[in-house]
Amino acid sequence: MTKKPKYWDNAKKYLSKKDDVISNLIKSYKSPSETILTSRKNIFFSLCKSIVGQQISVTAANSVFLKFKKRCRNKINPKNVSKLSIYQLRKCGLSRQKISGIKNLAKQMIDKSFNPRLIVKMNDEDAIEYLSSLKQIGRWSAEMILLFTYNRPNIWPVQDIGLLRAISKNYNKKYLPPEKFVEILRKRFSPYCSVATWYLWRSIDPEPIQY
Repeated sequence: MTKKPKYWDNAKKYLSKKDDVISNLIKSYKSPSETILTSRKNIFFSLCKSIVGQQISVTAANSVFLKFKKRCRNKINPKNVSKLSIYQLRKCGLSRQKISGIKNLAKQMIDKSFNPRLIVKMNDEDAIEYLSSLKQIGRWSAEMILLFTYNRPNIWPVQDIGLLRAISKNYNKKYLPPEKFVEILRKRFSPYCSVATWYLWRSIDPEPIQY
């Protein structure tokens, strides 16, 4: 794990001036240890976790991921995953589609047809498109990678159910909140949408999110 991003404190000051709701949430979660944007800096690990967790509950995802991690002998890397058979991965509780996504990811990392180092030089939209070219990785998963692995400051994941729930709760809007209002917030919070997103998440989840 790494320390919080350099922009975090400036972002809090900026957002506090821009929005009373976020200002109050920032005051509610003061501990610096609670910032989301600490990172494993391990994109393969994070992408595998993203694929494992798709379309199942958090509890089920954690259970499957622990079995997957054990199969990898606690070292989730392309080389170890490439050695696992489809049968071994199915025993972890992974579906055919998820196995295909994870095995394909390992192959592309090994043969370097997917190069994470390129992402650093890309803007957010180009990085999302690049990540979304991977099997089983869509826009939401790509945005989570940019948030938690690359600590991008201005990610506003409008497909995220948690974020939409938090907006509805904190701004007294129906669920789903109007798209126009979500867009107004995006403009208001830029260039620190990632930080606003985390504080909104915290308002509905007692535990800090770690991806």
